[in-house]
Amino acid sequence: MAITEAERLRQLAVVRRLEAAGFRAWPATSTAFDGTWAVRLTRSFPGKRLNSVNPLDPSDNSDIPARIVRARRTFAEYGRSIIVRQSPLAPPELVAYLDGEGWPAFDESLVMTASLAELDLAGTVDRIPIRDVARYVASSLRVHDRPASLRAGLTEILQSIRPPTGLFIRENAAGEAVAVALAIYDNDLAGLLDVAVIDGERRRGTGKDLVRTALRYTAHKGAKTAWVQVEADNAAGLALYGALGFKEAYRYVYRAPPGEMR
Repeated sequence: MAITEAERLRQLAVVRRLEAAGFRAWPATSTAFDGTWAVRLTRSFPGKRLNSVNPLDPSDNSDIPARIVRARRTFAEYGRSIIVRQSPLAPPELVAYLDGEGWPAFDESLVMTASLAELDLAGTVDRIPIRDVARYVASSLRVHDRPASLRAGLTEILQSIRPPTGLFIRENAAGEAVAVALAIYDNDLAGLLDVAVIDGERRRGTGKDLVRTALRYTAHKGAKTAWVQVEADNAAGLALYGALGFKEAYRYVYRAPPGEMR
């Protein structure tokens, strides 16, 4: 069924708000604007969200080839290949241009939201988030199986987050981290980031318990709506958030020049 123009504008307003919250929750080292295209780059951490061109207005469609050239030059200065993050805010003309140039789409992700008032968080134990960033970083690197060389970069990102942030860790009997999660409390929005459970501890309810704990923390702070970004092929993550009551708000994909996809 076709949507009305008013409905389309309302949907775009939701996307804009969640995109802005996502940028604040996971800040890039450098953000420059070419019109309304946000060019986000981070030398110290390779995440695609932190290193991508993010168009933010469907009507900003002028000089697309020249702007792509400029963005490629900027990415090259950082020693990176260009990536475009294509959300519903991307101009249709840009999408058509990337299609025509043969830029493949990859790593599709869903942005999901839920009303905290409607989530069943009864029985969840209140836990105070830790304040030790170094401890959280070490735990996150272990759980995600990331190299120690990313320690400084992840530390810089966490220390750059401006909204109040809850750092949550689950440890086993030996005191080793087995799960991590960030809860970003941004006015009435609550973002869940960096959620992961280590191999060997999955499908035991650890992730669900940690997510519920983080959501309860943000609800106590006054947040009304929770959001999370989940890769479309993450069946376990989609099942977890779906069971909790999250619904899809929109999707995005990454685009890169042929042969440069990563």
